[in-house]
Amino acid sequence: MPGVGHESVTVRRLGVEDAAQYRMFRLEALRTAPTAFTSHYEEESAKPLSVTIERLAAAGRPDDAVIGAFDAGRLVGIAGLSVPRRQQERHKATLFGMAVAPHAAGRGIGKALVQRILRIAAATDGLAQVGLTVSEGNLPAERLYRSCGFEVWGREPRAVIIGGQAIAKLHMVRMLDSA
Repeated sequence: MPGVGHESVTVRRLGVEDAAQYRMFRLEALRTAPTAFTSHYEEESAKPLSVTIERLAAAGRPDDAVIGAFDAGRLVGIAGLSVPRRQQERHKATLFGMAVAPHAAGRGIGKALVQRILRIAAATDGLAQVGLTVSEGNLPAERLYRSCGFEVWGREPRAVIIGGQAIAKLHMVRMLDSA
């Protein structure tokens, strides 16, 4: 994907061969920006690498995806798409785990990741919408999602408690059948 940030950045699906790099990147994001995520650094770092390998293998979950943005072979951004297994929920997916390395911020990598996730979702039979949550007050992330067509549909007070601080989550949705 040439042109992102005036350099060549490649966005692709991650496979099990990327597990160690993905896990390290994700743990660093959880450690440095704990209020941006629902997952907790200590809990996630205690899990073995095999849990990450299972996530990337997506065994039995052919519509799920985890993608990464690479700059000169170095992982600089991640995002995921999860599609429910239950038939009556298969019209909606969730964008999860979106993160861009601080040194790579402001180069359009986040937007490229979200747009790739939306393309994967649009190509998945039966999907009509993609949802996500964003921590209230995370204005750069909220602006990014709005620029990609997401709209806030609700606010969950005290969605997570981090270090004794209650943080609300904004629920956002992007309809795939409306441009």
